[in-house]
Amino acid sequence: MIRRFGPTPQKNRCYLRRPGVYAVLRLGDQVLLTHQARPVAEFQLPGGGIDPGESPIPALHREVYEETGWTITGLRRAGAFRRFVYMPDYDIWADKLCTIYTARPVRQIGPPTEPAHEAVWMPAQEAARHLGNSGDRHFAALLAAR
Repeated sequence: MIRRFGPTPQKNRCYLRRPGVYAVLRLGDQVLLTHQARPVAEFQLPGGGIDPGESPIPALHREVYEETGWTITGLRRAGAFRRFVYMPDYDIWADKLCTIYTARPVRQIGPPTEPAHEAVWMPAQEAARHLGNSGDRHFAALLAAR
């Protein structure tokens, strides 16, 4: 059974399953996050949805690059969680199945290509407190303690 974070799903609401991949990117005592300015300003673990026909690992490489401008290596699956949310960018209610990886940032190729995103380095012990959802906070705190 996969742990759920956030609000309980509403009984009369139809949710679209939305698989995604996200990463805790640690380099020394720092963690690389993305700050999304809109629709709601918040810090997030870099990552996002897996496109139809796309495999999870290439999706994670793509999403991290789009949101931070960095390449990554050394991926290891850390766990997964579900959250039931409204996604205003897509105008859908989603059952987000979030798979979390650890990875090491290798090189910054350029700025994020995803609009309204900014790459932000933060001390690992501090990062979890700033993340916008409880599932991200859980995994960031768990992995920062290692």
